[in-house]
Amino acid sequence: MKQLILTIFVFLSLNGVIRAQSRVVEVKTNLGTMKFELYNDTPKHRNAFIRLANQGYYDGTLFYRVIENFLIQGGSKSSRNAPPGRRIGYGDPEHTVDDEILDHYYHQKGALCAPRQPDEVNPFKQSDISQFYIVKGQIFTEGQLDTMEMAVNRPIRKKITKQIYTAEIREKLKQLKAEQKVDAFREIADRVKKDIESAYQLNPNVLKLSEAQRKAYSTVGGYPDLDGKYTIFGQCISGFEVINKIAALKTDENNRPLKDVIIEVNVIE
Repeated sequence: MKQLILTIFVFLSLNGVIRAQSRVVEVKTNLGTMKFELYNDTPKHRNAFIRLANQGYYDGTLFYRVIENFLIQGGSKSSRNAPPGRRIGYGDPEHTVDDEILDHYYHQKGALCAPRQPDEVNPFKQSDISQFYIVKGQIFTEGQLDTMEMAVNRPIRKKITKQIYTAEIREKLKQLKAEQKVDAFREIADRVKKDIESAYQLNPNVLKLSEAQRKAYSTVGGYPDLDGKYTIFGQCISGFEVINKIAALKTDENNRPLKDVIIEVNVIE
């Protein structure tokens, strides 16, 4: 009997820990409500987002940047009570968070993500958690994904080749070929090819979609070009139709919806 009680106590305790760690927030708008599960392995973003939500920081702000088949972005304090036509969406340097970019999260539809300043002024990719964006994206065919990889990777390989396969080396190979020095020619040519391939494989900007990414983008949809560049800290678990509604709104020249979409964020679990 004591063993049974102990087992039940341990089970309930473990369940309590699991529930305590699993955090869910709702983003309410005048077009409907979305719910998001926040990831436990992005704790800096999760905790900062929850803290600001509990403070009411996001309440009354707008989805101020909306691009169909791309994303909807909101939360900036500069959007609160902003009159029509005003340029809004400025970040808040007091609410930056160190990046938590993880390879196993993708910019699939419904991904909850943190924007940031460009690499030129933000080389450590710190996020601006004072606002957030939600991926709308689109569904891609396998052929489109192949084309996307090639469009990104071909210029990278071309640039690397130009840096390694220099005019001096080309002239040297031309001379060896004329002199019919096959072994010396092959030695240099093989080294050049190896150096180019090594530099290409190590280049962080090369786009290589995994099987999991391809499955996500060809079924759920999303925006793969953002992968590895921004922190994803949650995923929509209900309210996808609201994302669609907001993304389809007509916008002005600054991508601000002509109809204000007002935000309220609540922590519900």
